[in-house]
Amino acid sequence: MKSEALKLGFADLRVCSVAEAKNHEDVLSRFVELGYHGSMEWMRETLERRSHPQNLWSDVQSVIILGMNYGPDHDPRSLLEHGEKANISVYARNRDYHDLIKGRLKQLASKLIARTRDWNEGVEVKVFVDTAPVMEKPLAHLAGIGWQGKHTNLVSREFGSWLFLGSIFTSLPLAPDEAEIDRCGSCDACQVACPTDAFPGPYKIDGSRCISYLTIENKDEIPIEFRKAIGNRIYGCDDCLSACPWNKFAQEASEIKLVARDDLKAPELAEFLSMDEPTFRKTFSGSPVKRIGWARFMRNCLVAAGNSNCDNLIQTVLARVKEEDPIIRQHAVWALGQLLSKEEFAHYRTLFELNETDPNVLEEWQSGR
Repeated sequence: MKSEALKLGFADLRVCSVAEAKNHEDVLSRFVELGYHGSMEWMRETLERRSHPQNLWSDVQSVIILGMNYGPDHDPRSLLEHGEKANISVYARNRDYHDLIKGRLKQLASKLIARTRDWNEGVEVKVFVDTAPVMEKPLAHLAGIGWQGKHTNLVSREFGSWLFLGSIFTSLPLAPDEAEIDRCGSCDACQVACPTDAFPGPYKIDGSRCISYLTIENKDEIPIEFRKAIGNRIYGCDDCLSACPWNKFAQEASEIKLVARDDLKAPELAEFLSMDEPTFRKTFSGSPVKRIGWARFMRNCLVAAGNSNCDNLIQTVLARVKEEDPIIRQHAVWALGQLLSKEEFAHYRTLFELNETDPNVLEEWQSGR
């Protein structure tokens, strides 16, 4: 099975026994109670099913965990120094990994069924990527693919922080692999690297402060306290992953569908700010970026524009103040407050009709941010 997995583009395959899996209900409940889930209410709704594999499927006996490498060819943080560019998280610079991995998991699961049919006619399997309520990182730790680092993500000795995870649940009692041990030691590089201080402690994350949450899952305005820290990150963040010293052993992705598209390695922010919705859909067809929709995408680009120090973006940002979406208008005003002098800002404020029916946008103008 491991040989077949490698042929399908996976970097590793390991097995864990469900009997050895911990129940994470207390940890998840505490996470939600503290509000670390932000507006992701699906975490509260799926908490019980997520806490243990058998809560999701009572017949599961073993979980086959697979990792697919998506390592970049350089440290993605280098793009943060270029305010005129738009920074997209490494995992989203090509095809949506959910579709890619799920299809290949199904191929592998079919082979498993075919090869065990003679001695176990009742074998059942279910395949999951990270859209299902599965605690795949603790399971990967238990199976030995890597360990959960202090940034709560999986770390591999061979691939660093750059692994997508998928799982095959099966009713087969497979022999488990040996669990990995925690190799973080005294290192806190990932926590120090976080621009928004999203780690209240080692192995703990406040998701509501994470830039990936703020730019992707968050459907509302981005809190002002985080906007400067976001920099030019318009979709996700790789800082805590990139900072991990174990990345010195990481390998560049070999799966062509996960290698960054040339037009998304260092795209011009001005080009994104000028996109209308049809162009956005066409540009990001088949990409994870498409799922946040044009409005959230534009919101994120406007924050990046406000942090860019690029005068050439002012006119494009001004055009967005007239958008119907109040969140886009609000972030356009904030961006202008960063790009213009107080006198210029006051001048432009008189050119737009703003009233009490649009309080958030009006507040941005009045504050002169």
